[in-house]
Amino acid sequence: MTSALTIALVSEHASPLATLGGVDAGGQNVHVAALARALADRGHRVTVHTRRTDPSSPEHVRFASGVTVHHVAAGPPQPLLKDELLPHMPAFGDQLARYWAVRRPDLAHAHFWMSGLGAVRGARRHRLPVLQTYHALGAVKRRHQAEADTSPPTRIAIETAVGRSVAAVIATCRDEVAELVAMGVPAERISVVPCGVDPFTFEPLGPVAARTERPRLLVVGRLIPRKQVDLVVDSLVELPGVELLVAGGPPVERLDEDPEARRLLARARSRGVAGRLTLLGGMPADRMPALIRSADVVVCPARYEPFGIVPLEAMACGVPVVATAVGGHLDTVVDRGTGLLVAPDSADALTAAIAALLREPATRAAYGAAGRRRILDRFTWERVAAGTEQIYREVLARPAPAAPRGRRGSAARPATRTRTGAP
Repeated sequence: MTSALTIALVSEHASPLATLGGVDAGGQNVHVAALARALADRGHRVTVHTRRTDPSSPEHVRFASGVTVHHVAAGPPQPLLKDELLPHMPAFGDQLARYWAVRRPDLAHAHFWMSGLGAVRGARRHRLPVLQTYHALGAVKRRHQAEADTSPPTRIAIETAVGRSVAAVIATCRDEVAELVAMGVPAERISVVPCGVDPFTFEPLGPVAARTERPRLLVVGRLIPRKQVDLVVDSLVELPGVELLVAGGPPVERLDEDPEARRLLARARSRGVAGRLTLLGGMPADRMPALIRSADVVVCPARYEPFGIVPLEAMACGVPVVATAVGGHLDTVVDRGTGLLVAPDSADALTAAIAALLREPATRAAYGAAGRRRILDRFTWERVAAGTEQIYREVLARPAPAAPRGRRGSAARPATRTRTGAP
């Protein structure tokens, strides 16, 4: 029997306690929360370190059996956009160092680039191995958003330094591996472990949200331009009688304050399809399975997607997916197997794929059943946790790195390596 580990998950802006659908609350929150639970289910003790955003929050919150959330005092105890957090990462890392001096974990696993910066700073003096999962890369964001990219200008350089400093990098898809190698992260230090989904929460059988007789399309995600919900709005022009539901963004009562929500509604009015578009706003996680089960097709039209958990949730519910052929979608959605992949930025291709599926109920059923099988075979959180644990143990089996040199808080020189490929 293998020994239990004490694991520190570092997620500076994405707390497992956050309500999903906000500006900076999405897939990373789901990933950290589910991974923490799954590692605890395997007998490990997990602490999730996240920045305090409310002065009334206790320092420690029990999240699940074997999982504690630690609120780290770094910067003002109020919500901040993640792009504003970089100046507070030195304090975040120093607080981690103090915490780990008293409650030393076996390793730290950082999620997102700023978490990596803080974790490396906090771990150096304790000679703790750090593993890194990026969830999104600055180089990819800069490529697609150009001048609209609001990331700090030093992001890419810091991401590269972190990747060269940590014991291992856990990528979530093959596309990310190529990006990391291009950044200069040693390939032998990279492994692939995908994101996952709970197949008992997201399953074909269960309550179904109320629906009309209209064919239903569903988009789930944050209301930001790169998600390209506007392309699906445009597709309604060529899909008479079809309705589109969009879940994400602020609560429904505050949607009129959201610029992207206003833009989508204006676009729908200009196309004459406003009566077939419903913006649901951010929704509680426990309502998502019923909503997904009510859809004929789940559409994932993002211009780029570092991984994308929504296709997994749809496939787990037995609902076919139309997704752009980018990022993690290339690993999760099997084209003409569990759904259809289309070129990004192409409203025509998206519309044609949706129309093809809506015309063929038997094909939708076959794709949905195949998607469910694929989830059970590859993408449960149990499998994700097992693969992650394997990499943890490989790192811990290596000789301890040499004591750090140089000024305190700087990135350590690479000391350990791991192989490329899914465990």
